[in-house]
Amino acid sequence: MNQNFKAFVFDAYGTLYDVRSVEATVEATFPGKGSLITSVWRMKQLEYSWLVTLMERYEDFWSLTLRSLDYTLRSLGLSAHSRLVQDLSAAYLDLKPYDDAPSCLERLQPRRRAILSNGSQSMLSSLTANSGLHQLLDNILSVDSARVYKPAPNAYRLVEEELSMLRDEVVFVSSNGFDICGAKSFGFTVVRVARFDVENITEQVARSGMDERVLYGLMRGNAEGLDYPADFTVRSLSEIPDLFSDQERER
Repeated sequence: MNQNFKAFVFDAYGTLYDVRSVEATVEATFPGKGSLITSVWRMKQLEYSWLVTLMERYEDFWSLTLRSLDYTLRSLGLSAHSRLVQDLSAAYLDLKPYDDAPSCLERLQPRRRAILSNGSQSMLSSLTANSGLHQLLDNILSVDSARVYKPAPNAYRLVEEELSMLRDEVVFVSSNGFDICGAKSFGFTVVRVARFDVENITEQVARSGMDERVLYGLMRGNAEGLDYPADFTVRSLSEIPDLFSDQERER
């Protein structure tokens, strides 16, 4: 494995940012249903990204975020007028970064630090500015430029094109199984951030049955059962700088 890594490229949603941080906003509007709406909304958001890519009918991620929330609310028999959908979706522009994100990005200097995300360019610009992470990133790449969503190869190819680097010079970091498979298949060295405690989820199912949080964790918490596993698995972004310092010392 080439270990002369020049860039660390991060997924945004679920890796640097906690997508479940929208739940408080949703709960305030629909008391008692915040967790359910947040879980279905996120799963439908991803499903729509894959559908439009397969159909070659690109819509940016803001449009899909609105559509997926509208679907979720209507499916649950809740109010889904356009102003409400817009207002709730704005929470995606102000997601909470995970606590381990800023220090990880700081410690990876002077190597290039970038985001490659399904988010639209305007969504990512607002998100990184609102959270302050824009100061710790050298590049913010949106799949808008390729007009396909991850895990399509052309989405990952943006990293080579925009950073002028070969794929074996890049470490790609994600907590999303589909993204890990796509990045590994493309040829990046991949770090999986295990954001969910899968053993604890299994215990929850045995103890108290299935709810939307448990279901979401089961669907998003495990590595996918395909032949494109991550090269490394960590529990926190804070492990990554030391992990690759050790790798480089072994060269």
